[in-house]
Amino acid sequence: MKRVGQWLVLGALSGVLSGLASALFLWLLDRATAFRGGHSVLVFALPVAGLAMGWLYERFGKPVEKGTSLVITRARDGGDQVPVRMAPMVLIGTVLTHLFGGSAGREGTAVQMGASLTDWLSHRFRADPEVRRALLLAGVAGGFGSVFGTPIAGAVFAMEFVVPNRFQWRSAVPIVIASFVGDFVTRACGIEHTAYPRLAEFGPPFQILWKWAVFAVAVCAVTVVFIELTHAIKAMDKKVRLPVRMAIGGLAVVALWQLVGTDDYLGLGVPTIVRAFSDPSIPPWMFALKLVFTAVTIGAGFLGGEVTPLFFIGATLGNALAHALGLPIDLAAAVGMAAVFGVASNAPVALAIMAAELVGPAVLPHALVVCVLAHVLNFRRSTIYAAQREGLRP
Repeated sequence: MKRVGQWLVLGALSGVLSGLASALFLWLLDRATAFRGGHSVLVFALPVAGLAMGWLYERFGKPVEKGTSLVITRARDGGDQVPVRMAPMVLIGTVLTHLFGGSAGREGTAVQMGASLTDWLSHRFRADPEVRRALLLAGVAGGFGSVFGTPIAGAVFAMEFVVPNRFQWRSAVPIVIASFVGDFVTRACGIEHTAYPRLAEFGPPFQILWKWAVFAVAVCAVTVVFIELTHAIKAMDKKVRLPVRMAIGGLAVVALWQLVGTDDYLGLGVPTIVRAFSDPSIPPWMFALKLVFTAVTIGAGFLGGEVTPLFFIGATLGNALAHALGLPIDLAAAVGMAAVFGVASNAPVALAIMAAELVGPAVLPHALVVCVLAHVLNFRRSTIYAAQREGLRP
């Protein structure tokens, strides 16, 4: 009973810390995005911003440079405390990345903030290794659930993503509490999440199973290309110092931006994600361009996450596949949005549930079929989190 009491109290505190951090982050991110939208000239300063952020991160951020992979390693293997400095560093770095037009997301920041603050909490209460491990995952759940407004998916994601195919059921109590408390706190702070279209009922997935099989092959292929391209850029960039490679990455993003002649691929790209649910005129190559913008941004070292850009890639890929396979556009966009990140994070169940929380329960059976099929097709277990590969070693 003592252990359960610890989980209840510390899980709730983890949710409060994660929710407050996400609320501040989303508020700042919204204002940075709006300001850049009215001052596109800021994008030209991305290389200089990258140079400055790289210098600061190289000088003060070495203990946290592995990001979410550090959280996975600590949750799986234990070790030193996740530095509390991770929270302010990733917060400021991500906001600056978006202010100057980098193509990045927000999940990585929320997860890292939640985990670092919660690990600080567990050390202050001198929690034993098992409780500490559970609270780290609670911080992940609190951050993920609150930043997207999807507490059920946040809880499942935290249990699913540490080691692929191995759910962390023993930590379920604090994880679920933190995810729901974090979401409540963020909403109580006045944060409004993106409203996605609600999907109408559609027939069972087995009626069009062959279409979803083709869809899953395309999703897996595109996601693996994104993952391997991002890792290849990171590996290539390791030959030069972080400030220089971030400046070079910033120059590349500016060049791409000027080449395509639109702001659509900068930042989160949420308007395009929503548009993909209803607009049949979206160019079929949009997913490929966002893939390149994001791989360059993240590969060069800019802070943020991959979820929202992968939502963009998945939703626009789904829009394109809807035409080819004769699927409803909104259904295909929703399934693609979930499945691409499901493959990238090796968390197919969490992302199917997330789709249901965002667009309604009608999508769940279809999203689950495609997420699981695409996950199985990813037999090499390509992942955006390097520490997941380490966890698969015998």
